[in-house]
Amino acid sequence: MANAATVYLVIPCYNEEAVLPETVKELTAELKGMMDKGLATGESRMLFVDDGSKDRTWSLIEGFHAENPLVTGLKLAHNRGHQNALLAGLMTAKELCDCAISLDADLQDDIHVLPQFVQKFLEGCDVVYGVRNRRDTDTWFKRTTAEGFYKVMQHLGVETVYNHADYRLLSRRALDALSEYKEVNLFLRGIVPLIGYRSDYVYYDRHERFAGESKYPLKKMLSFAVDGITSFSVKPLRIIANLGIVVSIVSVIGLLYALISHFTGNTVSGWTAIVCSIWLLGGIQMLCLGVVGEYIGKIYSEVKGRPRYRIEKHLK
Repeated sequence: MANAATVYLVIPCYNEEAVLPETVKELTAELKGMMDKGLATGESRMLFVDDGSKDRTWSLIEGFHAENPLVTGLKLAHNRGHQNALLAGLMTAKELCDCAISLDADLQDDIHVLPQFVQKFLEGCDVVYGVRNRRDTDTWFKRTTAEGFYKVMQHLGVETVYNHADYRLLSRRALDALSEYKEVNLFLRGIVPLIGYRSDYVYYDRHERFAGESKYPLKKMLSFAVDGITSFSVKPLRIIANLGIVVSIVSVIGLLYALISHFTGNTVSGWTAIVCSIWLLGGIQMLCLGVVGEYIGKIYSEVKGRPRYRIEKHLK
């Protein structure tokens, strides 16, 4: 087993002033505990990434940095979303650490299992996934939709870890590999399994949010799910193609029926059938155009090649 590791805890923050004092307090105690156990070196740090917060999040990070040597910070020039903020933190930590552990600022992820992450890294793992034991703290709706999302992703051929979000450890080698993925439409839960290398799991129970409000309302959750699916699978496009074949076959059958009805003299018009057919086909066409448009939008974003984030300040 290797010696103690330089560990960076990467914590994206957006309007987290309500929870930050408790988060810094608990993570400081946990990080010092790992140092005392010989798991983490004295160069280990907490890296808070302010994703363009509108409250006092950044001023709090600056204050904690001034009084706590374990606290460092990044301030992004603009709100770029959770995944980009997380990537900014990981890429900054890459040159400074042996491994980086990403986690949320709301204390829902059990920080008491952090030593288990580092222990598995010291035993030779490059990627360690934090996996929830159960979803008792979620509402029925969120639990059902989350489980459905993982099943849909698996069905579409996207490699993900069931019940894993963004609580994970990446070694420096894994971080170097992650830096080679240049897509603008980030879905780290799908990218990290593509890296390969030796991996393992740490199981934990998720807690209630300590303070503040969730940064993932239903609208953002749906958008995140769509990004994940369209960034890693072309099966929706194949479904559209197959649907087009089915509709074409049904149309040919309908045409034959109409011709037979015409030549047999049974040509009484069915208003209901016509209207229903128009609405059905119109709805299918709009849905198909929407799916194709989603992929075209992804191509548009990727081709522009704009920076995924810009760092305004870095507290070292």
